[in-house]
Amino acid sequence: MITVNTVIVLVLVLMLVLLLLRVPVAVSLGLSGALGLVALRGINHTTNVLGAEPFSETATFSLTIIPMFILMGMFAVRANVADYVFKIADRVLGRFPGGLGIATVAASAGFSAVSGSSIGTAATMARLSVNEMRAAGYPASMATALVAVAGTLGSMIPPSTFLVLYAILAQVSVAEMLAAGIVPGILSAIAYALWIMFAGWRMNRQGKVVTEADSVKDALDQATELNAEQREKTPLGQLPWRGLVYIAILFLIVLGGMYSGIFTATESAAFGAIAAVIILLFELRKEGAKGIWHGITQALQNTASTTAMVFFIVIGSAILSSFFIAAQVPNKITEAVLSWNMAPQMVMLVLLLSLIPLGMVLESLSLLMISVPLLLPVALEFGFDPIWLGILIVKFIEIGMVTPPVGINAFVVAGTTGIRSETVFRGIMPFFVLDLILIAIFFFVPDIILFLPSLVQS
Repeated sequence: MITVNTVIVLVLVLMLVLLLLRVPVAVSLGLSGALGLVALRGINHTTNVLGAEPFSETATFSLTIIPMFILMGMFAVRANVADYVFKIADRVLGRFPGGLGIATVAASAGFSAVSGSSIGTAATMARLSVNEMRAAGYPASMATALVAVAGTLGSMIPPSTFLVLYAILAQVSVAEMLAAGIVPGILSAIAYALWIMFAGWRMNRQGKVVTEADSVKDALDQATELNAEQREKTPLGQLPWRGLVYIAILFLIVLGGMYSGIFTATESAAFGAIAAVIILLFELRKEGAKGIWHGITQALQNTASTTAMVFFIVIGSAILSSFFIAAQVPNKITEAVLSWNMAPQMVMLVLLLSLIPLGMVLESLSLLMISVPLLLPVALEFGFDPIWLGILIVKFIEIGMVTPPVGINAFVVAGTTGIRSETVFRGIMPFFVLDLILIAIFFFVPDIILFLPSLVQS
């Protein structure tokens, strides 16, 4: 007779095979969990679960915050907020070594504060900055890798969909979870900017412009260089400063309203979306009713497709979680790690480091959905803060977003720019090392993560 442990192994193998075959994440999770439930509990129990879980997991008020944040980000994209922020950052920071790269990081951090989307940030900044950096002499691998890594800031800086989903899965405060992402997000942006400043200084010192066989095609287009030169001469007063005003308004409405107690987390997301559509109307007013209608409908369509994807994954994850519970997987993991006779910190470190190879083969949302029910019980058993754990999990997910073979941000940048994905992955290593250093700091100094949430609690 087949044992429970054998069923667990077979389900996990099936799930990994389906994911590697590029079967949709929700289908991979749900099908694996359903077959596991059939093996353990039979057809009747499984059909009951499949009938109840999709409704019970999605018909919750707390999940409405996700489409609201996505909608706010889509309206911000259509209102050209990212374009404005990049122009300002490029003009102000361009004088420093690696100035274009620093501007890219700054603009990515700023746009992340209103988009909440890592993929959206990477795609937008790839369109705005990669050609500019290549024309300025950045190697194609460095320029594209920087955009891919800077795009991951959308997973950490509020209003991050990943942090919201983690808060719902872990049953912790959304407001505290979003507050916890602020300092790690800012520190990550600073680390990336310092590295690119060092790289720019080193290139300037060597006195050479680096090009690659697949990069600039004899200095790209002269028009790009002329545009960069013209932008450098743009007076500060003529820069689109309203882009920063828009970000400040949205950030103040969402986080200010939430932490002041004026709005709940869901209400703040809804008011943020309302403010974003007003910004969109103002920005597109010169394009007439047709332009406004096109911008709004595109934002709504993108929001609907993204929201459907997220909720579909939530349903698949719920079915897999039902199997985990039926097979007592969390209890087995807890019992196993308690038998290691290691310090609790070392146990958590080993478990978290296991997310690196998993992140290389699992899509980011699926990794979040799988890791939380497995790691959270262990963390709670050892007395670790679930908010601290959530930030570390999301940070490891950020690494997975840019590492082969399924680094989604790298593929997004490659697809947007027409540069080969191998070139993007080739430039990732310095940022991979930086992220590991940041994770070590966050792991051993948890107050960096927990300071702001403690203020929210009080």
